[in-house]
Amino acid sequence: MSATALFRIFLITAALFAASSPAYAPAGGGCDTCAGKFDFYVLSLSWSPSFCDMAGDRAGKQSECGERPYSFVVHGLWPQYENGFPKSCLVPAPRLPRNIMESMLDLMPAPRLVYHEWDQHGTCSGLSPAAYFDKVRKARAAVKIPSQYIDLKTELRVNPEDVKDAFIKSNPGLTASSIAIDCDNRLREVRICLSKDLTFRDCPEISRRSCRRDEVIMPPVRGGGT
Repeated sequence: MSATALFRIFLITAALFAASSPAYAPAGGGCDTCAGKFDFYVLSLSWSPSFCDMAGDRAGKQSECGERPYSFVVHGLWPQYENGFPKSCLVPAPRLPRNIMESMLDLMPAPRLVYHEWDQHGTCSGLSPAAYFDKVRKARAAVKIPSQYIDLKTELRVNPEDVKDAFIKSNPGLTASSIAIDCDNRLREVRICLSKDLTFRDCPEISRRSCRRDEVIMPPVRGGGT
């Protein structure tokens, strides 16, 4: 077989492989063909007091660190592949209307966060801004926060596995393979895997990266207003 024929076979094989493999958009990239092509969502819930604690002197300038008490807030709803994830699928991102941003501040209490999540993750959902943030709201409504974490008055030291167990007990259908805890010395986030129709589903690549510390701090909820 000639070198030219071998090269043609290589090109055809490469094209077939590319067509059957999930696309991956690196940070800062852009992948308009990736939008809507993913396997599941991760709902990321940040423990707001940890964020404020880490902000230190800058906390007063952060929307979620003021008078109103916040416990778990929505960080984002992220399209995922079974391995990896798309990111910033449309560059520049379609404009997010201000009224939609403002409508999300009860769940995502920082305008910059709402815009950021749309640009980096919402654009990969294949949904319009209104439909994507409606999906975010429905995803948050699908998860019940364990009662002991809703209005934490004093610092709590917890084993991350106990936090996972509390979420599992509060949410029928959620399993240890559907949830991960992100931490440093503090509990930072709880990440829950949801199907495209927002039912709990297993996600081994996410759950296996869960925090392995024996103990982490959960700073108390700030403020006292309603």
